[in-house]
Amino acid sequence: MGLFDQVLGAVLNNVQSDSNGGGLSSLISLAANNPQLIQVATQLLSNDGEMGGLAGLTQKFQEAGLGQALSSWVSSGVNQAITPENIQSVLGSEAVSGVASRLGVDPSQASDMLAQYLPGIIDSLTPDGQAPEQGFGNTADLMGMLGGLIKTS
Repeated sequence: MGLFDQVLGAVLNNVQSDSNGGGLSSLISLAANNPQLIQVATQLLSNDGEMGGLAGLTQKFQEAGLGQALSSWVSSGVNQAITPENIQSVLGSEAVSGVASRLGVDPSQASDMLAQYLPGIIDSLTPDGQAPEQGFGNTADLMGMLGGLIKTS
């Protein structure tokens, strides 16, 4: 069993045992029908991922005029919502098409899923309201962070 499978199994087990329905477990519960979403989010957020980690994603959001939205997900305040169209403008059609292909959905569904889940995932990975200075690390580091969140939630 690979690292991704182990983390996903722990996430899904935690969702079943978490009665309050909040935080990361509720996000994962919503994504349980499409676990590839966790892997896609990891690829977007990891330093060795296609966006250049959180720093690269932050830059893309700023260039699209949506830096405030991403900042709200990192901060300890309320997460600002974004639309699927915002995701499309931030990531670009080529990246969204790649995400859609990995998820097995059409690009509009992929944009919708990312708009729905990405704010909460980033929020859950930054519980103290600050992004790690070095980002979330590579894919393995990020999966370890997700595993740590699962154990403590």
